[in-house]
Amino acid sequence: MKLPFTLAQRFVAAETFNETIPKIIAFNKKNIKITLDLLGENVQDKSMADETVDTYMQLLDDIQNAGLTSSISIKLTMIGLDIDENYCKQNLFRLLDKAKELGSFVRIDMEGSAYTQQTIEIFKEAFTIYGNHVGIVIQAYLHRSGDDISELADVGADIRLCKGAYKEPDLIAIQKMPEIREVFKEYTKILLEKTPFPRIATHDDELINWVLNYTAENNISKDRFEFQMLYGLREETMEQFAKDGYHARVYVPYGTMWFPYFKRRLMERKENIWFVLNTMFKK
Repeated sequence: MKLPFTLAQRFVAAETFNETIPKIIAFNKKNIKITLDLLGENVQDKSMADETVDTYMQLLDDIQNAGLTSSISIKLTMIGLDIDENYCKQNLFRLLDKAKELGSFVRIDMEGSAYTQQTIEIFKEAFTIYGNHVGIVIQAYLHRSGDDISELADVGADIRLCKGAYKEPDLIAIQKMPEIREVFKEYTKILLEKTPFPRIATHDDELINWVLNYTAENNISKDRFEFQMLYGLREETMEQFAKDGYHARVYVPYGTMWFPYFKRRLMERKENIWFVLNTMFKK
């Protein structure tokens, strides 16, 4: 049974790029940047992976032609990581060639922990070639993330720091939210100290207030970092950030393969279910 898209409309912008354009323009007019995410993952067929890369390359053209302030985010399993690592890298580099040609940016999204090492290794190779046209995501709750943050920060990588949304076992990830918040703060300090422009992705009031206070107390300029949030959550907060002179970016998912994303946001961590219900009534 095909579920109606209206189920996901609060959290997924649209099923096509053209339907997403007016929403991006509305954000841009409020001085809020966008990262577009074409939904999908775990592609097993080469023809589909090739088609996905072509779609991404066209998307980079379409963003520029429409005059939008937007980058893109990709999952490596959409462009062949489950098929063959070298094949995936070839696809990624083809996409990054296009991004470099257009002066655009590609964020490599982080997936479940089974892909973390491969994703980081592929990113490091891409970063040596494409520099500031490519970035990565680090999930604070993984036990390994302290080492990853340290290594990537030392080379000045463009890092998006988030808590982490996948359900992982105790052996792999921190389970208690107060502990996740503490490591998130520690990693944020490192990124602010060692990287040119960290991206701080959170909807958590405790973390947001901590970032605001920490940067003010340490005389860290508002233009040295960026707040990021997900589409459908706390839009007025992002508008206020932009009005106050902070960089603000909304992560906008779209596409027909929206159900896994929607389900993961609701189901993979019990905190997410409460958060979604809570933020539906929160500005």
